[in-house]
Amino acid sequence: MSFFRHRHAAAFGLPVLALLMAATGCTSADDDASTVVPSPDAKVTKLCENLDKELPEKVTDLDRNDPEPRSALTAGWGSPAIILRCGVERPAKMNDPNADDAEVNGVGWLVEKQDDGSYVFTTSLRTAYVEVRLPKERADLGAGPLTAFAEPVKKAIPEGIAD
Repeated sequence: MSFFRHRHAAAFGLPVLALLMAATGCTSADDDASTVVPSPDAKVTKLCENLDKELPEKVTDLDRNDPEPRSALTAGWGSPAIILRCGVERPAKMNDPNADDAEVNGVGWLVEKQDDGSYVFTTSLRTAYVEVRLPKERADLGAGPLTAFAEPVKKAIPEGIAD
């Protein structure tokens, strides 16, 4: 990427479920993404709810497919999903003056490449932190998905320093 700058089941329920799955050809694994929902304070939660209303239905031609559990603090697109979480904690890496960052359409992002080839982007200089996780299968998209988030972030999350 060249954009860098420095339910409880009853005992009888499981066999019935397995029988139904076998009869219908379904498996317990599905393409629905899951994620941990952040738990910010009320002020940040309100900002994140506003962001959720602004988010696009498509990102780089991927349809919105929100992860489980459903929340106004999380969103997803495609499968494997690009996952957005609003109200996350400040990443420790933001304290590193040598950390990679990028600016995309007026929004600053901390860029963290993960050991598995995926990427985590976190907004900087906003009153709430917004994290976007790009799975390794989508790493070839580079910063492209961030362009879809720039206007919604600018509209819903004011510039400043998060508490």
